Amino acid sequence: MQRLATSLRPLRQLGMMGSKPSRSASISSRFKSSAAVPEEPELGEFLDYMEKLKNYERVGVPLGAGTDTDDGFDLGRMRRLLQRLGNPHKQFKAVHIAGTKGKGSTAAFISNILREEGYSVGCYTSPHLLSIRERISVGRGGDPVSAGLLKKVFCEVKEIIDQSIEQEKGALSHFEVFTALAYLLFSEERVDIAVIEAGLGGARDATNVICSTELATSVITSIGEEHLAALGGSLESIAMAKSGIIKHGCPVVIGGPFESHIECIIRHKASLMKSMVISACDPGIQKTLKWLRMEDGKPSQTCDIVIQLEDLQMFITVPNVNLHLLGAHQLQNAATATCTALCLHDQGWVISEKSIRAGLEKTRLLGRSQFLTQMEVSSIGLSGTTILIDGAHTEASAKGLAEVIRMVQPDGVLAFLVAMASDKDHLAFARQLLSGRRPELILLTEVSIAGGRSRIALASTLKEAWTKALLESGADLADVGIMDDEKAIEDHDSCSLITSDPNEVMLASCENASIVDSVKLADQLLKSRSRDQPALIVVTGSLHVVSSLLAALHH
Repeated sequence: MQRLATSLRPLRQLGMMGSKPSRSASISSRFKSSAAVPEEPELGEFLDYMEKLKNYERVGVPLGAGTDTDDGFDLGRMRRLLQRLGNPHKQFKAVHIAGTKGKGSTAAFISNILREEGYSVGCYTSPHLLSIRERISVGRGGDPVSAGLLKKVFCEVKEIIDQSIEQEKGALSHFEVFTALAYLLFSEERVDIAVIEAGLGGARDATNVICSTELATSVITSIGEEHLAALGGSLESIAMAKSGIIKHGCPVVIGGPFESHIECIIRHKASLMKSMVISACDPGIQKTLKWLRMEDGKPSQTCDIVIQLEDLQMFITVPNVNLHLLGAHQLQNAATATCTALCLHDQGWVISEKSIRAGLEKTRLLGRSQFLTQMEVSSIGLSGTTILIDGAHTEASAKGLAEVIRMVQPDGVLAFLVAMASDKDHLAFARQLLSGRRPELILLTEVSIAGGRSRIALASTLKEAWTKALLESGADLADVGIMDDEKAIEDHDSCSLITSDPNEVMLASCENASIVDSVKLADQLLKSRSRDQPALIVVTGSLHVVSSLLAALHH
C-alpha cells in the first residue's frame, strides 16, 4: 500500500509548492559540491591531455561496441599504437581477466598472492575512485603508480601518441591510450607478470592484444546482463564476447556459477582454442563461509577453501582464511584466484600455500563492502551510525550486498542511499536489494558519472523503479516526496513527523544535495524512526556515488 506523507515541512510535493530552481542550475551547483579529489599538480598536463580524448565511461558505450563484429571496437588501432610504442605488451607474461562481476576483486586477490611470493607485479584495473593512478600498480608493494612515474612515461611518448591520434583520425579513446601507457610502464619497470582486467566484454576490449605467447592464463569470473546493448543484446552474446580473451593453448579459469548453456559456450570456445578449463565451481572444490569476526572495528569473514582436482593434479587446503571482502560472492572470487594461482604453479611459477593465504587475507578494496571508520563518520558530523559503502550496480551485485547486510547487521534500522547510472537495470537492482532486509528508508539521489552528466539516472526515474519494487514486495510505502535538503538538514524536529508507522518504508528523493548532505539527511530520517536501535546507512548503486563520498571525506 502506498501513502503520501504530508506532515513534513521541509519537502516539496509536486504541484503543492512554489517554483523551484531550474534543473540546470541545481545540477550545476551540486556537481561543484561533489567534485573529485584533485590529482597531484604535476599530473596537470597529463590529465588535461587525457580529458580531451573520448571517454566512453562518461558518455556511454556505442551499440555493439564490445562484440566481435563489424560494430565492435577496432583492435587494429590499439595494435598500431602499441607497435609505434615498441610493442611493450610482448615483454611480460600476463593474467587476463574478464567477467561481468568480480573482475576487480579477483585481480586484487591474484596480484596480492603473487606479490606475497616476491614477484614484481603490474596490475591494471578500472574504473578508479579517487585518482586515475589507482588503475595502475607496479612492483611488490601494490600501491598506485606514483605521479612522477606516470608523468615520466607519458612525457617520453607524448609525441608518438600525438602522431597516433592524428593517424587514427582522432579515434583513439581515453581507455586505449591509458591501457597502452600501462603496458609501456609494465615493460619499462620489468614486471615479472601483469594482472590485467578487461574494461568491456573481452573480444574487442583494448586490453585484448595479448597473444598466446604472452598469456599465462585467462580468467572469466562471471556472466551477467550488464552492458547488454554494447555486448550483443543477450546473455549468450555476452558469454561469446568475454570468451574472446581465451587464447590458443593457454588455460582458462572460470569462476561462476554459470547457467549450464552459458558455461557450454565458454567451454566450446576453450575447446576450439585447445585450452584447458579449470572451474572454481568444480565438485572437487569446497568453499565454506564459517563465521563473521570483528577486527579493529571492521568485519571480516573466516572461510575454508579446499581444492581437490584429481584430473588436473591440483590440490590445496586453506583453512580459516580471513577475508576482508565480504559475502559468498567474494569467497567465490577468492576461490577463483586460488585456482588461478594453482594454474600458474602448474606452469612453473613458484607459489606457496603461505603466499596464497597471505595474499587473500591482505586484500582490501575501496568501495567494496567498505565500512567507514568512526573517525570518518564523525568527520561528516554524524555519530552512532554505521555507514557501509559498496559500488554494487547490477542485479547480481545487489544480491551479494543484501547478503552482506544480513551478515553484518541483522537487526536495527536500515537506510539505502542510492544513485545510479542511467544505463543500468534499476528495477532488477531494487528488487534484489529488497530481497534481503527490508529498509526503513530509501533515499534516492544523483551524482555525476565519470565527471559528466550524460549517464546520470534522475532521482525521479529511480523512484519509479523503487516504488514498483517496494509494492511488488508487499511493503507499505510512505512517499516522503522530494526533500528540500537545506531546510531538512537544519530542521531536526520535523523529521519525527514523517510517519509513526514502523512497518512503512519511507521513500524520498534528494535532487539538490551534495552526497554528504544526502547522508546527513538519511541519518536524520532514519533516526526519526528509532533512536534506540543501531542504525546502518548503505550508500550504493554505482562506484561513482561511492567515489563522491570518499572524495568528500578526503577533503
